[in-house]
Amino acid sequence: MGTIWQPELSDHIKPKYKAVASSIQSGIETGALVEGAKLPPVRELAWTLGITPGTVARAYTILTESGTLQAEVGRGTFVATTGKPAVSEAPIEVDVVPHGNEGDRDVYNVSMFSPHLPAVGQDKLIRRLLADIARDPPSGIMHYPSRTGARPAREAVVHWLKGTPLGGFGEQDVVLSHGGQNGLHLILQSVLQGRRPTILIEEIAYPGFRRAAELLRAEVVPVAMDDQGVIPEALSQAADAHDAQVFCTSPEIHNPTGGFTPVARREALVRVARQHDLQIVEDDCYRMGVDRAPTYRMLAPERGWYVSSLAKTLTPSLRIGFAIAPREKTVSLRKVAEYSCFGLATPMIDLCAALLTHPQIDALTEATRKSFNRYVQSAVNILGGYDVTWRPDVPFLWLRLPLGWRAGAFCQAAEACGVQIRSAEEFVCRDARAPHAVRMGINCGVSLASFEAATLRLRQLLDNPPEQIGV
Repeated sequence: MGTIWQPELSDHIKPKYKAVASSIQSGIETGALVEGAKLPPVRELAWTLGITPGTVARAYTILTESGTLQAEVGRGTFVATTGKPAVSEAPIEVDVVPHGNEGDRDVYNVSMFSPHLPAVGQDKLIRRLLADIARDPPSGIMHYPSRTGARPAREAVVHWLKGTPLGGFGEQDVVLSHGGQNGLHLILQSVLQGRRPTILIEEIAYPGFRRAAELLRAEVVPVAMDDQGVIPEALSQAADAHDAQVFCTSPEIHNPTGGFTPVARREALVRVARQHDLQIVEDDCYRMGVDRAPTYRMLAPERGWYVSSLAKTLTPSLRIGFAIAPREKTVSLRKVAEYSCFGLATPMIDLCAALLTHPQIDALTEATRKSFNRYVQSAVNILGGYDVTWRPDVPFLWLRLPLGWRAGAFCQAAEACGVQIRSAEEFVCRDARAPHAVRMGINCGVSLASFEAATLRLRQLLDNPPEQIGV
């Protein structure tokens, strides 16, 4: 361990992680812990003190961020050298603080309502970049955001999207938004016309499509699907029957089923869109790997719109998203963004520019993808006997329930067992018939052991449905 020091917690009444941090700080002040001394590994100290590893990790994180300790990848955690802040350039995996749970990763109640990203070093990097921006903000802090000032951020988005098959585009085509949902709103405001326009969506679809339509007083019409996405003939019939203007879809990673629309089906849907003059809005927020097919903006450059964000790959807290219009409609999209909010706050613009071009960014996103993959593989191993749709780079599972279970009842039973999941009913229109299925978001904010335990409880429910279910 490099030291014989051990914290004493018996007299502390404060939260345990604060007690550990306070004891370490006291050890440094009294000389029991000298500069460069190595602290015990997280799990070893947790075992010794009879507390969870998450509690110790949180204490270490607090002291590392304050410069008291220094974490070195592959070596451990050390007392920092005086006057040298504890900043590591390499990604460091730290414990996040799940909502409603005092920071311990080993927990009973596990939310799988939405995916929860792992902390693989992006939190450290963002804090460091924010500190740099606060000291010397490139965009300044005494004026409105401007298109000229936001150019570095738009160029960073182009860098971030390198390899994405979007057709020809540059920084001048990128419109920054307050997250992906706001990007969707901006697109629909740019496209929709008339007093009561109609939007077509997949019959099982991301709820944000419906919510955006409701705010814009648009009708929403679901379109029948098969295992390759929306059926072209059904899209044609719906467009003709409802005089629709827009088709919203998630073809690369369908939310919530995790499905994929192959290129031949996309080309067929483009032909329908051209026949009925439909604009196509593609939500690509959940993609973490390489595209498997061209985007609609590439397949139909005159009518393909694209929206994505950093929420599912880096962090949802920043609310940084981006939308890209067909080239001839970029000015319209830009005006909607500027007229509605003038643009992102200048510190967020500066952060976007620095974050998306940082040398660590590719390694961080790959580490995030690998973390999700570990949890996905574990869940599939536990639930493998049931009808589960999954992909290794998709942070949720689609579980079709066996006979006897209904989605709403299963969600209630799961919540009683400390697991929160989403019913298929949340992904369909109010008057539509929902399948007996649920979406399980991958929660990397808890330990793998806690996640596995929660998934096992779901498995036990599937194996042993109460007699009254389905009656």
